[in-house]
Amino acid sequence: MQRFLTSASRSGEPGGASRVRRRALLGTAVLVLLVALAGLAAYLTRDGSATPNPHVPQLSSAPFPSTAPAASSPTPPAGERGKLPVAPSTRDPITFAKAAAVALWSYDTRAYSQPVLEAALHRWLTGEAQYADAASVDALVPSPVLWGRMADSGQFAIATVTEAHFPDSFTRALQADPGALTQAYVYAVTVSGRQAIAWNGAAAGGGEDRVTTLAVQCRPSQPCALAGVLPAVAP
Repeated sequence: MQRFLTSASRSGEPGGASRVRRRALLGTAVLVLLVALAGLAAYLTRDGSATPNPHVPQLSSAPFPSTAPAASSPTPPAGERGKLPVAPSTRDPITFAKAAAVALWSYDTRAYSQPVLEAALHRWLTGEAQYADAASVDALVPSPVLWGRMADSGQFAIATVTEAHFPDSFTRALQADPGALTQAYVYAVTVSGRQAIAWNGAAAGGGEDRVTTLAVQCRPSQPCALAGVLPAVAP
């Protein structure tokens, strides 16, 4: 029985140091936002004459459950071929982050090549170069060499989301300065779920829980886009 991990290190590849710096910069940018802001939820819901900004979604630290509860160990459809992930057209950062997490945790070596999957995931990224961290997305895709080994065994994975929420630190930070969000409109969203993996001769495969914090840009005038994947999970 053969199984390969998709989170294999890629630090030895050319440009690895650059990828690490880029992910660190994204994490730093969001953390700076967390410190500079101070929680939009209390600001929008507090008693008084303040009026919520119609262009800023109300934030809540409560989990957003998926519409369909995931099974404890979902089984990938062995007879089906995976489709490339397509970003949804939504202005809700929670909805977008759920879809993005599923896209990042899913793959099918039987249906497409590694470069094709990376290109598809890059289309989820914001067109604003200063906020787009493609390296943090690429880090979640198996390297070309590992992909080839996985393809030899027909490995594929599907993912389900169990909940997604704005981290408490993010909502608290927005309370201090809600207006700071309007510069980049980048939201931190932590998504939890499960990844199920299967390969030739092991249709049931195996599964593992996954959790990640995504940076999602949702400007009022356009659908949400992915900014990147934070290097650490924000609870």
